Amino acid sequence: MKRHILGLTAAALASSVALNSLSAAEIRVGATMRMISENGQKYGEMVQDEFDAINAAGGINGHTIKLSLLNDECKSDKGVANANKFIHQEKVHLLIGSTCSSVSLPIVDVTAQAEVPQIIPHSTNHQITQKGSAWVFRVPISARYYKGVVAKYVGDKVGKKIAYLYASDAAAVSDAEGLQSQMKELYGVDPVYSAQVQEKEIDFRSHLLKIKALSPDAIFIAALQEPMARALVQSYEVGLPASVKRLANSVASNAPVPAMAGDAIKGVFYTAAYSDSDDRPIAKLFNSMVKQRYGISKVDHDFSQAYDLVRIVEIALRNADLKLDDDNLKADRTAIRDAIAGVKDYQGLASGPISFCADPTPECRDGNRTVVLIGYKKGGEDFELGILDRVTMPVEFGLEK
Repeated sequence: MKRHILGLTAAALASSVALNSLSAAEIRVGATMRMISENGQKYGEMVQDEFDAINAAGGINGHTIKLSLLNDECKSDKGVANANKFIHQEKVHLLIGSTCSSVSLPIVDVTAQAEVPQIIPHSTNHQITQKGSAWVFRVPISARYYKGVVAKYVGDKVGKKIAYLYASDAAAVSDAEGLQSQMKELYGVDPVYSAQVQEKEIDFRSHLLKIKALSPDAIFIAALQEPMARALVQSYEVGLPASVKRLANSVASNAPVPAMAGDAIKGVFYTAAYSDSDDRPIAKLFNSMVKQRYGISKVDHDFSQAYDLVRIVEIALRNADLKLDDDNLKADRTAIRDAIAGVKDYQGLASGPISFCADPTPECRDGNRTVVLIGYKKGGEDFELGILDRVTMPVEFGLEK
């Protein structure tokens, strides 16, 4: 199995100039990610493995990428500390991070002040690119695109009486509030019930019993993996009937969720950037590679987004004019930022192209606009999914006019 599968192999892109004629200076990259779950650790491993493969194939124009990888545990203080360590102690040229929106958001301020390019692997909160930073780029789909697709599908095909149960994580809050605003805008309806819970909440049954009494058409659950699975299971324990459609934010795409939720995941649908059930040849090859390399049964969209991120970084680094010495650190950081902004119509694992541009606006920095609507046919370790639709959103969707 080839390490690179997208026609962007390090071997194919390596310079024809002999390595011994080039500088051995390093391109320093720091990555802070949530790696407290088994899959979270493997997302980090994938980033490391892909950079290692680039180095093994000759590096970037003869230069080696040195990756420093730290676990921020989805804690904003740890993420900020990691970012500061990378920037001020390790003098990185590029920062990758983070997984959780509540961590990525404060890091945006750190990288903007230090003028260090930051590229986001997984965070969806719309505010990340609305801060106006000239240094941030997002590979995953912004929540502003997700909310429009979900609202239209729910309102037209499920119903308009929606209950909301969501955790205090920034992405969950953004997703729930975004869907509520879209339901109001499109259909003129307010939530029949809405409650925010703590990220580490373990018992949702008091909320679910109240929701059951209101007989909603659907319940929207937005949380991290463990609480999402727990809430789905408890929704059936309190007798909320299967006729009440369960829908979730993109965290539902993570393989541990159906494994933990079991039969309670059946019928749940969500939006994501990628699905294991994708029948494109490129997706089948990627799924096979990830399963073989990391020993997992299913591939969620955070794997695909981590992979696409590395490929985009690889393209940008090859296009950047880098000096890689202490005197040119600031100039090299700027060159990398400008090279990422120059990536146009990257065709990878995402269902649509990913493009960036120079303006420090969401239109330029939210690179992926093609949302995949996905439903669970079966739960458990051997869960089954089906793609319901693919929708490419207008670049300006969800922005204040």
